[in-house]
Amino acid sequence: MAVNLQESSEQSLTSIVSGIIGDFQELVKQQMDLIKTEVAADVRKTKEAAVALVFGALALFLGCGILLVALVQLLGWLVPSCPLWVFYLAVGGAVAVIGGALTFLGWSRFQSVSADQSVQALQENLEWKTKPLRPK
Repeated sequence: MAVNLQESSEQSLTSIVSGIIGDFQELVKQQMDLIKTEVAADVRKTKEAAVALVFGALALFLGCGILLVALVQLLGWLVPSCPLWVFYLAVGGAVAVIGGALTFLGWSRFQSVSADQSVQALQENLEWKTKPLRPK
C-alpha cells in the first residue's frame, strides 16, 4: 500500500513539473505573439511616418522653391538699392532653419518607434528558464 502512495506522489510531481513547463512554453508563445503584433504595429507606424515625411518634404520643396524665388524678386523690387544676393542669403537662411526643424521632427518620430519592453520581458523569461531559482 505504501508503494501506491509513493507512485501517486511521483505522478503528481511529474504532472506539476510538466504543468510548469507547459505554462512556460505558453508564456513564451504569448510573448512571441505580442512581439510580432508590436513589430507589425511599429512597421505600420514607421511606414506611415516615412510616407508622410517624403510627400510632405516633396510638396514643401516644390512649393517653397517657387515662392522663395518670388519672395526674393519681391524684396529686390521693394528695395532696389540692395543687391539680390543679400535677399537670396536671407531667404535661404530662413528656409534652412525651417528645414532643420522639420528634419528634427521627422527624426524624433522614427526614434519613438520601439518594442523594447516586449523584448526585455522575453529576455527575462528566457533567463529564468536557463537559470532557475535555486533553493538557499
